[in-house]
Amino acid sequence: MVLSLNLDLEEFGRRESWEPGPCSWTCGAGFRAWLGLRSVACPGRPCSCPEQVPVCRWRPARPALWHQVASLAMDSLCRGVFAGNSRELSIRSCFPSLFQAEQTHRSILLGLLLGAGRVPQPDSALIRQARAERWSQWSLRGGLETLPQALNTHLTSRGVSVLRGQPVCGLSLQAEGCWKVSLGDSNLEADHIISAIPASVLSKLLPAEAAPLAHALSTITAVSVAVVNLQYRGARLPVQGFGHLVPSSEDPGILGIVYDSVAFPEQDGSPPGLRLTVMLGGSWLRTLEARGSVLSQELFQKEAEKAAATQLGLKEPPSHCLVHLHKNCIPQYTLGHWQKLESATQFLAAQKLPLTLAGASYEGVAVNDCIESGRQAAARVLGTEPKS
Repeated sequence: MVLSLNLDLEEFGRRESWEPGPCSWTCGAGFRAWLGLRSVACPGRPCSCPEQVPVCRWRPARPALWHQVASLAMDSLCRGVFAGNSRELSIRSCFPSLFQAEQTHRSILLGLLLGAGRVPQPDSALIRQARAERWSQWSLRGGLETLPQALNTHLTSRGVSVLRGQPVCGLSLQAEGCWKVSLGDSNLEADHIISAIPASVLSKLLPAEAAPLAHALSTITAVSVAVVNLQYRGARLPVQGFGHLVPSSEDPGILGIVYDSVAFPEQDGSPPGLRLTVMLGGSWLRTLEARGSVLSQELFQKEAEKAAATQLGLKEPPSHCLVHLHKNCIPQYTLGHWQKLESATQFLAAQKLPLTLAGASYEGVAVNDCIESGRQAAARVLGTEPKS
């Protein structure tokens, strides 16, 4: 998609792989790499119904070892990817490749090494270049907002109307089978709707005829995350890598810290300054909200600076700070999530509703997942999806 939007290679900021490994977690006074996971390769008996077991209680082999892996590695991973609680998230829905690997080979690592759960990968000149040059990540020089801006230009130049600042207030089915979309002071008709808004938001817009679907979607909740960008003049990191994650046992508020300067030092400014991104959220934010606490920028900045000081030794105050609170931004794939999706799919098929679901609420919260979800949704509507 990036190439089709004419975002040339000159627009990319890219970084080749570095050593040591890409991420670690904090534990006590220091850092730990992903230790001991090779032992999970020991075959064990598959769980009788692992899709009903949360991540932290899913024990494919050696309970004592899995307790350590679950309480540190998996807990940190759930917080880093979903900002969620590993005791509530579904292993089947959140990490399908791990689930499939263990189900197929009774071992996570053995299954992954043998390709269980692996899906066909797309191919292009850019992808081949990235593999050959060992890119670990990439970005757009103008920021990721360059992508939707280029997409908007691409669509409008081809006669597509893009409506902004007109939130949908309701959906109703017409006698002829099309949708009436209420936009507050105006309406429009649509033969088919592809919805990429959060599932819980869509549930409030659906008509009474779709009450079973609305109920299933309303149970897919989301959590909020505060993102704090810090810059320190004349500072250095004690470690190198992508960043580190923080298990809930160490700090329930801090999810992790990304070392932005390691990945893209050319963006450090002049004179250069060490840049970090601190992510806060999870159950800590829920607790604060339940108490009626004010979720102020000052609070998030204070907690972020404290984390940078205690975890990375950055005692001096930052020269720059940006704080953003993203409300209900990451959907939570809790136990039974796959059953909710199955129920929604069956209802849409049985009722022949001209509605297709896409976006982060269903099968992946990452940007790449959302783009692929949109592509698949469009292919299904147009009838161009390859048959399996």
